[in-house]
Amino acid sequence: MKFQLKPCTEKQLPEILDIFNDAILNSTALYDYKTRDMAMMQAWYADKLKGNYPIVGAFDHDDTLLGFATYGLFRVRPAYKYTVEHSVYVRSDKRGEGIGKVLLREIVKKAAEQDYHVLVAGIDAANTVSKQLHEKEGFEFCGLIKQSGYKFGKWLDLAFYQLILKTPETPVEG
Repeated sequence: MKFQLKPCTEKQLPEILDIFNDAILNSTALYDYKTRDMAMMQAWYADKLKGNYPIVGAFDHDDTLLGFATYGLFRVRPAYKYTVEHSVYVRSDKRGEGIGKVLLREIVKKAAEQDYHVLVAGIDAANTVSKQLHEKEGFEFCGLIKQSGYKFGKWLDLAFYQLILKTPETPVEG
């Protein structure tokens, strides 16, 4: 499967919404109970623009979105300004084709270009595919919050992974 990477725009919000809602309804990739609507997606998109956070999409030859990756604020305290939490989502019928790996690599590259120092991933502990992908890309397991979520009638453990980048060259406080 060939695909190209490019920034997602507001035009892709319906496709992003479909990917999110499929993950909400059918997986523990998102610890949400209710599907999202377009108003929520527009607010999500506005937050990404405001924070200058990329949304990288993988597109097929027909310009259909196959998956996307992004990152955003990790925590609100100013000393966390060099840390972002990322996410990678691939359409359910396109998983296992290497799209997630390419998107993850691209989002790591974007974080380094923007002088971030740490990327954090919160992954459902039962999601071995995502955990293995992150480990293969150099992320290290850094903690487990047991029974932090409850979905589909069971307690969910949240695993945290991190990748430390060499950037920024000259970090500053404030």
